[in-house]
Order: sequence, then C-alpha cells, then structure tokens
Amino acid sequence: PSPMQQVPFEQAVEKILGRDPRYDPGAYFFLKEALDFTVKRVMDAGGGHARHVSGPELLEGFRDYALAQFGPMAATLMREWGLSACSDVGEMVFHLIDEGVFGRQDSDTREDFHGVYDFDQAFIAPFLPSSARQQVRC
Repeated sequence: PSPMQQVPFEQAVEKILGRDPRYDPGAYFFLKEALDFTVKRVMDAGGGHARHVSGPELLEGFRDYALAQFGPMAATLMREWGLSACSDVGEMVFHLIDEGVFGRQDSDTREDFHGVYDFDQAFIAPFLPSSARQQVRC
C-alpha cells in the first residue's frame, strides 16, 4: 500500500469513537453522505467545478440532506446520534480531519460551525403547522 492510501472510513470512525464516543457512528456516516451531497450541489451551482466547501455551506447541506432523507424523523435521529447543535457537526468534521478522512484549508475553524442555525428550528419547525412555526431564518 502506498503511503497516500486513505484510511478506510469505517476504521477512521472506530478510532474516533475510541477517543470520543459522544456521537453515534451513524452520525459520521451520514455526515460523509451530507458532504457528498453538498459538494455535488456546489458543483452543480458552479458549472461542474468542485471547490472547498465552507463550514456554513456544509451545515446547510447537512440540514437539507437530513430533511430530504428523514423528514419529520430528522430531529429524533439527530438527538439519538448525540447531535443537538451545529457545533456538534463541526466537532465531527474536525475528528474526521484529524483522521485524514476530510481535507481542510488553513482558514477552516471549529467556530465556522457555531450558531449557523438552531437545530430545533431546522429539524422540527418545517413540520409544524404554519400557525405554530416561527419565522426564524439563519
């Protein structure tokens, strides 16, 4: 195997969970899918050109992909996975960067993932009757 060979994703997640078991393994696999979804969306919008995805862009893709995949169950699933805020997604991203699975730019920080949106607003509000829904935008 060449030294550039990437660590298989499953092994990287196992190593992360050995150090920090806060988040369910499923959350990491979903995050990987959400990144792929977000990169594709960025490429489609950019005429087929790939580029680095920012923290807030990844969080928007994460939210949109979760709502598309899980609908009203997204909020429950996030809680079961140990995720309650955007910063939790950022922690997982940096765990994956530390394992060499995700790339990063020098400008990327954990703070990029803080307070981009409220998880309850993101995952519960879309399914409330419009009279109960607060118009909170991020």
